[in-house]
Amino acid sequence: MNSINVKEDIPVAYDVDVVVVGGGPAGVGAAFSAAKNGQSVLVVEQMNCLGGISTAGWHGHLCQYSSWSNPEERVVGGLGHQLCEQMVEDGYARYDICNCDFEVEYFKFLLEKESKKLPNLKILYYTQFSEAVVEGDEIKYIIIQNKSGRQAVKAKQFIDCSGDADLAARSGVPFEFGRKSDGATQPMTLMFQLGGVDWDKVTEFKGQYAAENSDDKTPWKLSGVFKAAQKNGDMKPYQDGIMGWWWTPTRPDQVGINFTHVFGKSCINAEDLTEATIEARDQAYQTVDVYRKYIPGMENSWMSHTAQLMGTRESRRIVGHHVITEEDILNESEFEDSIGYGSFFIDVHNCTGIGMDKETVRPRKGFKYQIPFRALLPQKITNLLVAGRCVSSTHTALGSLRVMPQCMLEGEACGVAASMAINDNVEIANISIEKLQNSLRDNGSIITADDIK
Repeated sequence: MNSINVKEDIPVAYDVDVVVVGGGPAGVGAAFSAAKNGQSVLVVEQMNCLGGISTAGWHGHLCQYSSWSNPEERVVGGLGHQLCEQMVEDGYARYDICNCDFEVEYFKFLLEKESKKLPNLKILYYTQFSEAVVEGDEIKYIIIQNKSGRQAVKAKQFIDCSGDADLAARSGVPFEFGRKSDGATQPMTLMFQLGGVDWDKVTEFKGQYAAENSDDKTPWKLSGVFKAAQKNGDMKPYQDGIMGWWWTPTRPDQVGINFTHVFGKSCINAEDLTEATIEARDQAYQTVDVYRKYIPGMENSWMSHTAQLMGTRESRRIVGHHVITEEDILNESEFEDSIGYGSFFIDVHNCTGIGMDKETVRPRKGFKYQIPFRALLPQKITNLLVAGRCVSSTHTALGSLRVMPQCMLEGEACGVAASMAINDNVEIANISIEKLQNSLRDNGSIITADDIK
């Protein structure tokens, strides 16, 4: 590939305490907590809203707040739990302590409304992170690109919540990508929303299907319906089961659809990401036709909209001071540096074909495990933390870790830790874990079993 050498004089547009790259669930947790702890914070976000996949990605369903299949035991607190309760109070969501289904547009508004309560928090939309300027083992600046041109941002601490470990990778942090055997990643999904749905009729059909297919371990996926559609030539073989229909009684005729599947594309390659989006939107419209023909209650449904943001299940994963393994998860491991709990099943979609991968594990009722702070702490760079699906883990472990409440609690821990490093004038790796945990508890986080009520 040919290249050119362009010399630039890049202005330093912002000088803050903490920069958060990415305003998704992890970024919201990081930015809000750092700002609440007195730091000046800049959020660099590529879309026109906070919330990432939960808003721009139109995934109006947050889970897992309880231990697995046990809505009587909430194991996630802090900001993520508070936001769900606020949406219910405002009349825009339902929340059963396990899952929260909500109106996406309101969540966008709520996050901005809450951000305005933090005058030291600045949000910069329509902006891409471009490059990191590293000196020794510290990031000094990041370069951003937007309508104002290329600009530099100076900060004391940086938090990578990009989902793809963009900042970490461009700072020289070691990372892994995909599964070890072939580098393949879980498929991407473009969420969409349907209107004109008779939900009561759909629910009745799902119950009837489950009764007639009692040998099916996951009858709610309606796999037989989609296999029949493919056999009849009504649907290409991209999916054979529902990943999620997200519904809330506040919008009774509208359903968020988690169904499209695009394999063999990389979310860190612009051409691949473009092709995946085009393919997924084609799948979405095929799906609408299939639903109208095969699902009672959806005969009169119509495409409301497709998401602005492609849903990515797997990307770069940093190599941190601890790599969370599937053994850590399945053994329900506890860690002295716990910053909260995960409890989602090991959810690995087939990387090369339809359906779920053999690595998928559905655990016992009440399953939960702790997430160690060291998994958020990258190697080589001393003023950087990472939160979200790109934390330090194996390919299989990520199947559980990647869900949004866990991403948000990781971000919240990063924001507090970055603040402590600034206030105590120490490297992040040397902060007091006990002090970090107590600070998180003060905001309602659940760190150990003693915090579960």
